[in-house]
Amino acid sequence: MTRRNRVDPFGDLWATDFRGSITGNRGCLVDLAGVVRRHHVGTAWILCETVYRDSRHPIAAPNTWTPLFFLDDAVGLAAGHRPCGLCRRADHRSYLSAVASADGTGVRLDTPALDRRLASERLRPGRGVTRGMDRITWPSSIGSVPPGAVIVDDDRAPWLVTSRGIRPFTFRGWGACEPARVGVVVEVLTPPTSVAALVNGFIPRLHPTASA
Repeated sequence: MTRRNRVDPFGDLWATDFRGSITGNRGCLVDLAGVVRRHHVGTAWILCETVYRDSRHPIAAPNTWTPLFFLDDAVGLAAGHRPCGLCRRADHRSYLSAVASADGTGVRLDTPALDRRLASERLRPGRGVTRGMDRITWPSSIGSVPPGAVIVDDDRAPWLVTSRGIRPFTFRGWGACEPARVGVVVEVLTPPTSVAALVNGFIPRLHPTASA
């Protein structure tokens, strides 16, 4: 992997300074003046449609959830989110079924249990608005990491794993594909539960540049 400038769009609100194809929800992140004061609220981190029915939602209003924006599902899953059970019901059910298959039980977790599980996998204990350095990564052979998952290099720059190689993250999309070294051990940013879902049939919605 070529080393690149460090980018951590998966742990910090500040990096999501564009409107991507997926909306993220971590609760209300702003104070009464609309100033960002917290990184997240609770354990229900979800990935939503940017357009749902005729609803309209403010960007930074108090007493309601604060929209985040992700390039695609790969970024959102790597951030520790999962598909919404309301506006992305089919994806939510597919994700739950894939996790159940990975667990070998065939029984879907209820949503609160799923959220607690993801919460235990994404962040170390910490405080503050920016939590990028608190993200949990885990080692795996590159051959065991499924397409749609995100890994990080030695500078913690994120890369998307695809069937053809790996692609670096940019705010314009996924960069040019580079070969992955066979047998190398990498640090995986996408939580184990979401990686298991990808292995067992969950199909993420990816930005067009992922297959350019």
